[in-house]
Amino acid sequence: MRISQRLAVLGDSPTLAVDARSKEMIRQGRPVISLALGEPDFPTPPHIVEAAIAAMHRGETRYTPTPGTPELRRAIAEKTRRDNNIPLEAADVVVSAGAKHSLFNAFEALLEPGDEVLVPLPCWVSYPPQIALAEGVLVPVPTSAGQGFRVDGDLLREKIGPRTRVILLNSPSNPTGACLTRADVTSIAELACERDLTIVSDEIYEDLVYEGERPVSPASLGPEVAARTVTINGVSKSYAMTGWRIGWAMAKDRGLVQAMTRLQSHSTSNACSVAQAAALAALTSPRDFQEDWRREFDRRRRRLVEGLNALPGVSCLMPAGAFYAFPDVSAHLGPGRRAATDTELALQLLEEAEVATVPGSAFEAPGHLRLSYALAYPRLEEALTRLTRFFQA
Repeated sequence: MRISQRLAVLGDSPTLAVDARSKEMIRQGRPVISLALGEPDFPTPPHIVEAAIAAMHRGETRYTPTPGTPELRRAIAEKTRRDNNIPLEAADVVVSAGAKHSLFNAFEALLEPGDEVLVPLPCWVSYPPQIALAEGVLVPVPTSAGQGFRVDGDLLREKIGPRTRVILLNSPSNPTGACLTRADVTSIAELACERDLTIVSDEIYEDLVYEGERPVSPASLGPEVAARTVTINGVSKSYAMTGWRIGWAMAKDRGLVQAMTRLQSHSTSNACSVAQAAALAALTSPRDFQEDWRREFDRRRRRLVEGLNALPGVSCLMPAGAFYAFPDVSAHLGPGRRAATDTELALQLLEEAEVATVPGSAFEAPGHLRLSYALAYPRLEEALTRLTRFFQA
């Protein structure tokens, strides 16, 4: 059977070998500790679960409007006005099956073949294939630990060419946990206005910030910036609802909103009706639990980074947000060293230490590992014990 050439751009993920072997070891009964999962380990709060059950009993199990129920779209707009200072209305919102789906819709609606997207590296694993599937061209904008993995505005300007269409931002960042400052975002927004570019701002980790002020949404910086910004968000990380698959894209450009809605009408139609009811409860109920979660993530963050920096040949910047550490392990890679690549090192960690991590090459940043601290503190301590034995061997 012939496979579409479009899918040839996807390639094989460098995480597949580690993931497959990890699952096989767990099936064999080996005590693998996973630092690879990008989801909170807390359960979805009970009142959100109960809202979903109540919706099912009310018979809310049928199709909804493609861009989401009116009630949920209004709640998202109200939340965004209140928390992000973006003057949105319900009609500016398209609810999808997760923020990943929202990003996919946005790229498909924005890009013509050959259009360029400026992407700060390291970046989340799904950005490059989504851009490629939309026939866009990813233009890398490297960052470094020395600059806190924040985007250099001068370098960003240098990367702009005649086909540049989009600047992609992710703050707090997956995988580095970096957060852009207000000055960073303001400078990038001014550049976008000057060069007639669209900003796609992925803000899914906005509530998981441990140092400094809340991240600044580009669309909050005034009508001119809002008119050229697509803001992506969802309930996965802030409400421990990864499996519910509810995310959204927001834009003041109604033509873009309509284009994303038309596209979605021919793919998933609407997001799950019951999950939409759960998301509505999440956004309209007290959120006191989030501060408890944030404090616990902060405790784990500090312990993990402290432990990583104590390992020989490992250095790790303290992440400002999200729930990932992104240590540099390049001192252990290369001829005559422990491993040739970060993927090989991740496999060795899995086999010898029974700790699952994600190689940095999956995020366009070879020489690193991504470790999630979204697991219980005692498990984190045990993982550090195993990592210490491995790197001291």
